[in-house]
Amino acid sequence: MPADDFDSLAARADLSRLLAACYYEPGAEFAEEGLFDSIHGAAARLDAGLAAQAGRLGDAFGAADPQELLVDYTRLFLGPIEAPARPYGSVWLEARQGLMQDSTVAVLDLYADGGFEIDEAFHDLPDHVAAELEFMYLLLFRQAEALRNCDVPSQARHAQLQRRLLDEHLGRWVAPFAAAIDAAAQSAFYRELAGLTEAFVRREVAAAGVR
Repeated sequence: MPADDFDSLAARADLSRLLAACYYEPGAEFAEEGLFDSIHGAAARLDAGLAAQAGRLGDAFGAADPQELLVDYTRLFLGPIEAPARPYGSVWLEARQGLMQDSTVAVLDLYADGGFEIDEAFHDLPDHVAAELEFMYLLLFRQAEALRNCDVPSQARHAQLQRRLLDEHLGRWVAPFAAAIDAAAQSAFYRELAGLTEAFVRREVAAAGVR
């Protein structure tokens, strides 16, 4: 289980933010900006198993044909008819099909409680996997800063918000979402991304004491 020391919190924050980036449209900038080296570095600061998965993720991206990767991304997450792994919490949490349901409104309320605002450049729904991972990044980052500043109430508040995110949202739907990617992906990259994302979120669930 992750320890709540500054280095661990910072590495967990970094990994959450970097994994979020992988759910945007893939392009050459992923490699040019050293995304996978950074993911591996953050994972290695936490756990050898995560580091091994992160290494496989980078290798899979390097071995993939860019156009085939883009096609797989589009087919998995966007459609054009019915995407097999739609990256929205409401798809996996609600009994009836559709977007912008009660769980979407609930995660927006949670963002507001955490002082998190969706960037104007983000033209997607608030329960997108990237948005929820970026919110978790913010909460972990603020826990790290609070720990460094010996601000116990702030650290506890942001830890509680993270528990809510995992208990009510991301921690509940990451497993079926990752399983759908694993079953439908035509590229090793997205299968590795699904496995690493689920392993990381499950690790956070354990750290938060969420069932």
